[in-house]
Amino acid sequence: MWARNFLWLSFLIVPVVMHAQELDCKVIVNGDQVQTTDRQVFKDMERAFANFLNARRWTSDNFKEHERIKCSIFINLKSESNVATGNFSGSAQIAAARPVFNTNYETVLLNFADREWEFEYVESLPLEYNDNAYISNLTSMLAFYAYVIIGTDYDSFSELGGTPHFQRALNVVNNAQGSGRPGWQALSSNRNRNSYIADIINPQNQDIRRSLYRYHRLALDTFDKNPDESRDVILNTLKSVQKTWQINPTSIFVISFFDAKATELTNVFSKANLNVKREAFDLLTLMDSKRTIYQDIMKN
Repeated sequence: MWARNFLWLSFLIVPVVMHAQELDCKVIVNGDQVQTTDRQVFKDMERAFANFLNARRWTSDNFKEHERIKCSIFINLKSESNVATGNFSGSAQIAAARPVFNTNYETVLLNFADREWEFEYVESLPLEYNDNAYISNLTSMLAFYAYVIIGTDYDSFSELGGTPHFQRALNVVNNAQGSGRPGWQALSSNRNRNSYIADIINPQNQDIRRSLYRYHRLALDTFDKNPDESRDVILNTLKSVQKTWQINPTSIFVISFFDAKATELTNVFSKANLNVKREAFDLLTLMDSKRTIYQDIMKN
């Protein structure tokens, strides 16, 4: 945590000594497809879910208000959700970002689509959670992403700094596996929560995580001083990602990296010299299907 705190002191110095929770998460629930006259339930969900994430201490580290991790969860409920019975299903898009040093720019750290979002919810009932036991699918899913968001943020500030938080996310998965609810089982999908955390903590992928630290701290955070050197660091990150992609082209860790970084990578390399442009374009279009986005690298 010291590395993250030290860097944040460079972002903003304030004469206030207050300890805040780790997350500053915005929750949006889209219930347009759900047949009900009680539309207020969706606003109640937003408040309850955001309060669960933002008011809870997820680590033993001390955060100041300006250090809180900006993130969001957009939940799109399916038509078969039933307000009367309190049963809901749909999908969720989880995103997180952090500021880049000496700029007004925020880099996307996480942009993950969870297509197996299933839970029970009754207005006004408290959301209960225990790190050591499965209590409800809803709080387990929220806790899982709280730990993933924190771990991803910490990885961007120090090499493998997110490991203890990813381990806590894995513990959530292990506790939930016996529930029989979707998204927690190994091998049922290469895009579910189980697969995602397994990919993150896989020893074969630690080089990617180390590269992501260099990507953020040694490239983006210093980009204004030496753009060409920063591009070289980011290009080496792509080569680290390629090693995993060659072993497992369907790795959700690799897919989620490009989901978060495609636009940023295009902007970074669009002003590079021609040789670097070509190398980056070839790597990106080899590993990722977003060719129409990456074509902008070669336009100028």
